[in-house]
Amino acid sequence: NRGGRIGGEQQEISFALSQLTSLVRRATLRESDLAPKYEKVHNFKVHTFRGPHWCEYCANFMWGLIAQGVKCADCGLNVHKQCSKVVPNDCQPDLRHVKKVYSCDLTTLVKAHNTKRPMVVDMCIQEIEARGLQSEGLYRISGFSELIEDVKMAFDRDGEKADISSNAYEDINIITGALKLYFRELPIPLITYDAYPRFIETGKITDPDKRLESLHEALKLLPPAHCESLRYLMAHLKRVTEYEKDNLMSSENLGIVFGPTLMRAPELDAMTALNDIRYQRLVVETLITNEDVLF
Repeated sequence: NRGGRIGGEQQEISFALSQLTSLVRRATLRESDLAPKYEKVHNFKVHTFRGPHWCEYCANFMWGLIAQGVKCADCGLNVHKQCSKVVPNDCQPDLRHVKKVYSCDLTTLVKAHNTKRPMVVDMCIQEIEARGLQSEGLYRISGFSELIEDVKMAFDRDGEKADISSNAYEDINIITGALKLYFRELPIPLITYDAYPRFIETGKITDPDKRLESLHEALKLLPPAHCESLRYLMAHLKRVTEYEKDNLMSSENLGIVFGPTLMRAPELDAMTALNDIRYQRLVVETLITNEDVLF
């Protein structure tokens, strides 16, 4: 009888544990659907404070009449210049400080809006996939530059409320142009300056398997928000290639268009930069073709 009672208790315990495990699993899944917690470095600028000010890191007074400390341009944190060197990378950008969408650092933008990816990327891609996948010369043909600027201004002004529907812009090439412009105007390219040399080296590898392996390692050098945006874009471009018989855009053609858009050489001489173009194309082409394996 005692043995039966113990057995029953053990069953109850194991049932309770399984319930708890499934709850934890569900909570984890739900959490992964939310915007990821990207790390972001503070964007400190020397600042002159009016009236008495205390450092928000060490809590000591900021002495002096001018340039007493530094202020983060993205979240407004005020600290001593010395303290700024040890402040953790926990900047939480405030929409009052982040005034625009284009030309804004990618991680800053997604943290300020608490999203996985920049809303420009999501909204443009969704619009293109809804009505443009069969459009001949998609991404190769340019839309009117005045209208592309118009879309840019709409995003800067209205954010996710910007209207980029066919009612506002009938020509899909205006939307593709706006997306390419967004990537071109990033202060730090989607494939960052730091990671650039590694990606170019990858493009020079002739063996396909070794190139894939190298590319997989190179992707680890990207900040999480950059890597997530690149993953989303490559999955989209792969879908574009599935309509190649209509749009005439192969992964090679898209590599030619997106290579220089996503990768910019960090202060290289003109000759080296020119030489890099074919490797940029190869990198993007490989990313598109193998997006399901690489990400």
